[in-house]
Amino acid sequence: MSNTAEPSAAAAPPPPEREAIMKYFAFAHLPEKLQVVSKPFADIAEHIHTLPRSAERTVALRKLLESKDAAVRAAL
Repeated sequence: MSNTAEPSAAAAPPPPEREAIMKYFAFAHLPEKLQVVSKPFADIAEHIHTLPRSAERTVALRKLLESKDAAVRAAL
């Protein structure tokens, strides 16, 4: 009998890896006035992140981040 534990057939798969860019869509640290501007972009980023991982998904997130940054700066 081996001391090595066999992985359970019912074990859940590991969660999908989040792209590092997703941290830049955080908005809780912003003043409320800017949270209102930033939150819709975070919501869209979460939706885009559910798409299959690909170069196109990464580009979509990068361009969305650029747009979010511009919108937040416009609200300053």
